[in-house]
Amino acid sequence: QLQLVESGGGLVQPGGSLRLSCAAAPGFTLDYFAIGWFRQAPGKEREAVSCISSSDDTTYYVDSAKGRFTMSREKAKNTVYLQMNSLKPEDTAVYYCAAVWVVVTTRSCLGYEYDYWGQGTQVTVSS
Repeated sequence: QLQLVESGGGLVQPGGSLRLSCAAAPGFTLDYFAIGWFRQAPGKEREAVSCISSSDDTTYYVDSAKGRFTMSREKAKNTVYLQMNSLKPEDTAVYYCAAVWVVVTTRSCLGYEYDYWGQGTQVTVSS
C-alpha cells in the first residue's frame, strides 16, 4: 500500500514562507499519481488547496492559494512540494498530501477522489 510522508511544517510569521514536502515511501513511484494538498483548520472541514496532475504536471489552486502557493514535482526524489509564500494566519491548519492513480488526465485533479493520505504536518502562521 502506498505510504505518503509530509514534512516541512512549522511556525512562521505572517508574510513568511514554508515549503512542504510529500514523499512516497521507498519502493513506490508517484509517476502515475495525481497529488493533492489539503488542509484542515481547528473546527473546520478539510478543504482542498492545490493539486498536480499525473501526466502533464498541470497544477490547480483554490482561489485563496492562487498567487501565493506553488506546487512542483521532483521526480528523481519521488517527491512533490508545496511552496507557500505570503502566509496568512488563516493558512494555519494541518496540511495533508494525498494521491490517486491516474494514467490519463481527464479533468482537474481538484475533483478527484483520493485514495492514499499522509498523516499531516502542522502549519502555524502567527506573530
